[in-house]
Amino acid sequence: MFDINGWELLLLGLLAILILGPERLPEYAAKFGRFVRQARTMADRAKQQLKDEMGPEFSDVDWRAYDPRQYDPRKIVRDALAAPADDDVAPEPTVDKPLSTPRGHDPSLPTPWDSEAT
Repeated sequence: MFDINGWELLLLGLLAILILGPERLPEYAAKFGRFVRQARTMADRAKQQLKDEMGPEFSDVDWRAYDPRQYDPRKIVRDALAAPADDDVAPEPTVDKPLSTPRGHDPSLPTPWDSEAT
């Protein structure tokens, strides 16, 4: 999950011993253990609630398809560029005719005025 190898974990442990000291380390280790248990319990409850709400469809879902680690942007772009171009030409957009034809301004008539608009 965090992509930490053995040497990095050992280094983090030594760093924790140096920073926290031997008298506070057991207390913080216990707190971390409680936190991990609570997080695991919350995740299990959320999974169970999702199973209850989805019903039998829960087992039909391919959860690996939703794993974000499988998406490689380079592969997506490569596949999009390698895909054959569609020969279908989009139809010309149709412009709706106006409901009324615009009238030109007649200088002999007064200009329309809306006292509430200003």
